[in-house]
Amino acid sequence: MSLITEYRATENTIKQLQKKLEVLADDPALLTEMEFEERLRALMGEYSKSLRDIIKLLDPDRATLTFDIPSTRKRRAVKVYRHPDSGEVVETKGGNHRLLKAWKQQYGVETVESWLDR
Repeated sequence: MSLITEYRATENTIKQLQKKLEVLADDPALLTEMEFEERLRALMGEYSKSLRDIIKLLDPDRATLTFDIPSTRKRRAVKVYRHPDSGEVVETKGGNHRLLKAWKQQYGVETVESWLDR
């Protein structure tokens, strides 16, 4: 697609979206919803409540389903590496620790893995 064709297509899309926006702006249902949201947010701010608090208040059963979904992924275990000479300790859940990377580069991966406390 040439650049001018892409430009014209984008321009037409913008015009269509502007027309749609004008129709929506005149919709009384949208105006009512926007006013409701504005008042609700003001009321939530007045009482220092969050959306979660509102959901828990109105539908406690659904609130636990919505926000307390347990992860199906197993959590990573913390690995503790102890340098045998200096006694330095690195605790990490992944291999992206700066000191651990430096050790692996200096001493080799197999040597550093042997320092793992079990």
